[in-house]
Amino acid sequence: MSCEPAIQICDVGKCYEIYAKPQHRLWQSVFRGRRQFYREFWALRGVNFDVQRGETFGIVGRNGSGKSTLLQIVAGTLQSTTGRVIVRGRVAALLELGSGFNPEFTGRENVFLNAAMLGLSHAEIEKRYDAIVAFSEIGDFVDQPVKTYSSGMYVRLAFAVAINVDPDILIVDEALSVGDEAFQRKCFARIRAIRENGSTILFVSHAGSTVIELCNRAVLLDHGEQLLLGSPKPVVSRYQQLMYAPPQDAARLRDEFKAMGTMLSADGAIPGPADAGGSAVKNAPCQEAAPISAPYAKPPPDSYDPNLRPKSTIVYPSRGARIESPHITRLDGSPVNILCRRQEYEYRYRVHFERSATNVRFGMLIKTVTGLELGGTSLPADGVEFIPAGAAMDVRICFLCLLTEGVYFNNAGVIDGSQEYLGRIIDGVMFRVQPDQLNPMTGTVDFLFQPAHLELHVPTAGKTQ
Repeated sequence: MSCEPAIQICDVGKCYEIYAKPQHRLWQSVFRGRRQFYREFWALRGVNFDVQRGETFGIVGRNGSGKSTLLQIVAGTLQSTTGRVIVRGRVAALLELGSGFNPEFTGRENVFLNAAMLGLSHAEIEKRYDAIVAFSEIGDFVDQPVKTYSSGMYVRLAFAVAINVDPDILIVDEALSVGDEAFQRKCFARIRAIRENGSTILFVSHAGSTVIELCNRAVLLDHGEQLLLGSPKPVVSRYQQLMYAPPQDAARLRDEFKAMGTMLSADGAIPGPADAGGSAVKNAPCQEAAPISAPYAKPPPDSYDPNLRPKSTIVYPSRGARIESPHITRLDGSPVNILCRRQEYEYRYRVHFERSATNVRFGMLIKTVTGLELGGTSLPADGVEFIPAGAAMDVRICFLCLLTEGVYFNNAGVIDGSQEYLGRIIDGVMFRVQPDQLNPMTGTVDFLFQPAHLELHVPTAGKTQ
């Protein structure tokens, strides 16, 4: 049983009857199929793939490609016209968040109603209720009718219910844009925790980079047809190629991709689950920033926003060291969490050693909102090989901010000579990188591009270049 796929989708199709006029529906029922007063629209046709247990599987495609229809069929809220879907395990679906809420009920009543619909008993809901309300961050509003909620409160509560039922299979349809960046990070962290616990995730997103980060495999749908199945990166690449193709080229590309079938793989094999764990990092003296030869506009001054705090912080139980007060400062020691590109900063924290340790290394790791690990380091304490129990160490890790505009999170970690974590904090710091309008960048990393060298060639009179 354990070797069976969590989800089997076998030749699934969904056909809708499209009537030109309302009275045609009546005529269709009167003639009982002897005449046809509608045209068929196939939202899905001939979709076939399996999702293995513990796999995170992505579905990409343009609007109208059938992604949401397929998820509704898997979730059991829609019946397929052809084929069959076999689902093994408890399913939690993040589709139209809050669609099952009764606006006249309070948040508390809707929590119990929705959790019961997801298969939890009353006792199980009681046990998880506090965690659900805490995750949603709606406070005392939980005892008010949901019709008084803002749209953000509404979807946060719905997300909190679905994400806290410990599903065997989690279905996510563009539901991770709720709330601010801190809440989004908490949602992604929770989804990663669900994946690490062995649950299966079926994930739909228009954000190709997120699919590549989270998923083991992906499928490309277009006009209800399955075009490609394979490793996320090449599938997303073809999806973007199709999305931006001129209309006259779209049909040709569809045929080419369909001919590839399931032969797409980034490295010739299906990738294993992504490593969601943090990396250890180091403490080193500040190095002089790489020189930038051309003058660039000075970015706006950095500052500190007391409201910019992570909501996804996890403090690991101490195994010999306790980390306190992680924060970012300027080189003069003043705290800052709104950073400017191409400026130097220090990541600081204090470590209290509860037992002696040797060959200790101190670290940091910077991640995106989705949890993508951008980079980190683990460096030894200069000239210190042995740290006695009861000692404290102030850690200062200097770094040059080479990130583009956006919100990021920072881990802190301490390891000893056996490479075992003595102490660790996940998402201990949240910071924002300011935009630089005079030096715009795309992507995530600033590669210190220099001004372009241009050479103009002007044709001389009587000659063509």
